[in-house]
Amino acid sequence: MPKNIAFQQIENELTVAHKITLYLLRLDTIDLYAGGNKLFKLKYNLEEAQKQGFKKILTFGGTWSNHLAAVASVNNKALPIIAVVRGEEPKIYSDTLNYCKTKGVELHFVSRSDYRNKTEPFFIETLKNKFGDFYLLPEGGSNGLAVKGCKEIIDYIPIDFDYICTPVGSGGTLAGITTGLKAHQQALGFSALKGTDYLTDEVNKLIGNTEIKNSQFNIISEYHFGGYTKTTTELLSFKADFEKKHNIPLDYVYTAKMMYGIFDKIQKDSFKEGSTIVVIHTGGLQGNKGFEK
Repeated sequence: MPKNIAFQQIENELTVAHKITLYLLRLDTIDLYAGGNKLFKLKYNLEEAQKQGFKKILTFGGTWSNHLAAVASVNNKALPIIAVVRGEEPKIYSDTLNYCKTKGVELHFVSRSDYRNKTEPFFIETLKNKFGDFYLLPEGGSNGLAVKGCKEIIDYIPIDFDYICTPVGSGGTLAGITTGLKAHQQALGFSALKGTDYLTDEVNKLIGNTEIKNSQFNIISEYHFGGYTKTTTELLSFKADFEKKHNIPLDYVYTAKMMYGIFDKIQKDSFKEGSTIVVIHTGGLQGNKGFEK
């Protein structure tokens, strides 16, 4: 794990006018593929796979999956990896899939309808019949061990704060940082997906039965811009403006939507004056090529 992670203040007319102190913990600066929140999600999972004596790892993702890229990079051929990829095999592989291949990942393509069964026991059993026994990593990498790893993100924040913000996909990062909060701190998860009423329950399950902690997070669902991998001209304009002003790249799927949401909530005085907000930049920049071709 890295010794230090870039911690950068974001100051502009909006933060000054509303008396908000805003910082960005830049997990994106760790590594293009092995950085971001994925590094923390995978830490204890990879240790556990080896501890239990598994000979291979099986996981899931799409053609531009940050998770697949991170597993391929962090594992670095320590154990064979099978990636079950959503959709029929493309004639031309994405940069992410090509990267996975260079790292020795075995790609197994399934139809989108079959992919929806990825958590069903019968589907897992068919995969075991095909590939033999394996350590199962869920899509996005979120499970109890991922929560344990993501809790450690808090250790890289050198200041006290009132709010901590993170994008939300599968919920593991939000669950992890919530378990590391002090009593006066609140976690806000900005969902990149549409129709996420289930996410609060999912994060609660990942956290466990700590009732006090469960009250310390909130999922913000109104900044998905049409859903996962969807975007709009308004979001694209915001992303370009943010990157020009602050010289910090954002990804299209998660961090651009989150930053838009944070700025919008500052504008609407959703944060108490004088608040300190820490934002987790979860990386994901390797997937930007999928939007820029």
